[in-house]
Amino acid sequence: MPVYEDQAALDAVERRLAKYPPLVFAGEARSLQASLARVAAGDGFVLQGGDCAESFAEFHPDKIRDTFRIMLQMAVVLTYGGAMPVVKLGRVAGQFAKPRSSAVEVVDGLELPSYRGDIINGFEFEPAARRPDPSRMLDAYHQAAATLNLLRAFSQGGYADLHEVHRWNLGFVGRVPAAERYQDLAQRIDETLQFMAACGITAATSPQIRETEFHTSHEALLLPYEQAMTRIDSTSGEWYDVSAHFLWIGDRTRQIDGAHVEFLRGVRNPIGLKCGPGLSPDDLIRLIDVLNPDDRPGRLTLITRMGADKVGSHLPPLVRRVQAEGRTVVWSCDPMHGNTVKSATGYKTRPFDRILLEVERVFDVHRAEGTHPGGIHVELTGEDVTECTGGAQAITDHALSERYHTACDPRLNASQALEMAFLVAAKLKEDRADRDRARRLAAAE
Repeated sequence: MPVYEDQAALDAVERRLAKYPPLVFAGEARSLQASLARVAAGDGFVLQGGDCAESFAEFHPDKIRDTFRIMLQMAVVLTYGGAMPVVKLGRVAGQFAKPRSSAVEVVDGLELPSYRGDIINGFEFEPAARRPDPSRMLDAYHQAAATLNLLRAFSQGGYADLHEVHRWNLGFVGRVPAAERYQDLAQRIDETLQFMAACGITAATSPQIRETEFHTSHEALLLPYEQAMTRIDSTSGEWYDVSAHFLWIGDRTRQIDGAHVEFLRGVRNPIGLKCGPGLSPDDLIRLIDVLNPDDRPGRLTLITRMGADKVGSHLPPLVRRVQAEGRTVVWSCDPMHGNTVKSATGYKTRPFDRILLEVERVFDVHRAEGTHPGGIHVELTGEDVTECTGGAQAITDHALSERYHTACDPRLNASQALEMAFLVAAKLKEDRADRDRARRLAAAE
């Protein structure tokens, strides 16, 4: 947590935020939880993605549109491959704070506080920018409100219409094999829509063809902001954090007696818990007892972030223990954070083959344990960046400097994100085939 020098200024900002309108509504959060409950039961998949950390300087409608667009493309691929609904959950409209491993940075002998995200301090390496400033929370609120306004327009105003599936493609993605597969899929969707229209099923009779649900999420890291945005819902009389539909606790802040667990156990939003390789089965059950004592379906998503080399040894004990205790959770895979390395050229990066390998191994674990791999949680952008090595574009260590734009962690570009979607869709299709075979065998017996 940052240390603010002026407590009076912090108090004043919190009072102002507490009077601002909610960014999301409790009913929307309840709707999301109902969708997540279906995922927990094996009937659905969560696609959670977006920026590692949103930026004040790079705030632009085109950037929001392109991220929304690649999420739509991925969701179409996953829905078609998995033959199940996809819950779209953006890391957006609130993902402004980032936990850091060190409180300070040193450059050329000068030591300054680490950059913790635009909601706390500035990226520029100079003393004034790195000083935590509570007024930045007000800027974050206004940017989140504008972002949500645009996302609602995109999702409900016709941009998400399945008839537009060809137009969602980003120009630079057209140069990779995944784009050809996507265009083939889009053609099949067009033919399906034509058949449905001939049967009288159109956007006029089925709004799901023209509209989509899109929810927001972020890590509930900066507690002064989250607390100021927490209100009593007039319908249910329960507390909701109205800064986002879904909030999660990071692997660094999941201490059972810590402030972040204490805060999120008291709000009714659906929540996530990042589960790194250091989390024991006993500690996980204790956290589940605190965060979801009533075992409400859809309330808790466990987002595993092990690293490709550690999944095989660390994930099965967690899955088995949760199963043995009879707890209802959504299992999601974050293949990004456990596979971060420093390149030979000095850039923080993530090898794409390691990201895909973790996803594959997570699916293998869940198949072996008889549980449902319910989602992926990825840092991505619709921009043509060079931040993660590999993929169909064959981004090398030396190519990272060409378009390395992230202020914090490396993100998948749209080409890599689409490539991942096809891999996950294939895994979901395999799982569906296994379930169908099991049902046929059970019926035959």
